[in-house]
Amino acid sequence: MDLDQIKQRFGIIGNDPELDRAISIAQQVAGTDLSVLVTGESGVGKEVIPKIIHNNSPRKHEVYIAVNCGAIPEGTIDSELFGHEKGSFTGATEARKGYFEEADGGTLFLDEVAELPMSTQVRLLRVLQSGEFLKVGSSKVQKTDVRVIAATNVNLTKAIQQGRFREDLYYRLNTVPITIPALRARKGDIHQLFRKFALDFADRYMMPAVKLTPEAREVLENYRWPGNIRQLKSVAEQISILEHNREISADTLRRYLPNNGAESLPVRISDSQTNADYQADRDLIFKILFQLRQEVDALKSGMIKPEDLDHESIVPTNQIIIRPEDVRTSPSTEWPAEKESLSIYERSSDMIRLALERHKGNRKEAAAELGISERTLYRKIKELGL
Repeated sequence: MDLDQIKQRFGIIGNDPELDRAISIAQQVAGTDLSVLVTGESGVGKEVIPKIIHNNSPRKHEVYIAVNCGAIPEGTIDSELFGHEKGSFTGATEARKGYFEEADGGTLFLDEVAELPMSTQVRLLRVLQSGEFLKVGSSKVQKTDVRVIAATNVNLTKAIQQGRFREDLYYRLNTVPITIPALRARKGDIHQLFRKFALDFADRYMMPAVKLTPEAREVLENYRWPGNIRQLKSVAEQISILEHNREISADTLRRYLPNNGAESLPVRISDSQTNADYQADRDLIFKILFQLRQEVDALKSGMIKPEDLDHESIVPTNQIIIRPEDVRTSPSTEWPAEKESLSIYERSSDMIRLALERHKGNRKEAAAELGISERTLYRKIKELGL
């Protein structure tokens, strides 16, 4: 399969030489069982490399499992990866297979591998060296044949110096390094990606696609994109839903390109709250704001009555991030009286409660629907007293 066929199959947009090199290395190493470490900034699309490797390998007919190590609570990470025996800890009412056992014969992708606790890193090193592991609460050694691909946006060399990552594990994982370039280094691909996201959004919601003026395109290509492709997609979707004019000027575009300074944030990030947690909370709140705007527009058009509004109308499927200033200043937005609308906090509580009810208490599935990590969901359940 040549480079263009791989791009088409996996939905990769762009012709940057460094991106092409990363794809080429993934294709070359696919036929081996060597460990691969994929590095790059958050939002560059590292998750596509393991899929390319697996689908071009002899293991392609076996199972492929992707695990976000940063989304699993530290107290359960060993159980998730290696399984546990019945009664090994409180709540272990039956034996459970871990991902290494489930993926036997296939490929296991460990995303955000730098988030693993040191004790789990020791267990991981043993699996990589000998293919052996112990379930939590068991003394019986088990064998597994798994191809491991890891990814991180953390500088592991610095993490080793700080004592947060094992040096021997780093060298074991980094047998074949693959680096995905940041979006700002792929200037020629930026407008092409924006057009793709804008067209996809327009097709999904049956509306005309937005287009950029030449000046706006220049602004787009010269922006630093700290959030990379994930941020670009978010901006394309924000503009598509909030702007009535389908031709976007440079001045309009700039309103959607924040400087990402602390002074531009709507609330202060506490020292105990990570950027990832803040982003998840912000996305959840903005989903509520987006739904409220839909309800207000429907009220104004007479499509629904105030008494018809209920909590079931929450839209949980797409992470459309709307900036607070856009919601407040939009000329078409007139919020209903306070007594006719629920507070953001009540909405947040209801969204979480309904998601848990829909998935019968399964927090992993509820978190996936809400677009937040399990760790964030645990915290929000505790904060809201659910």
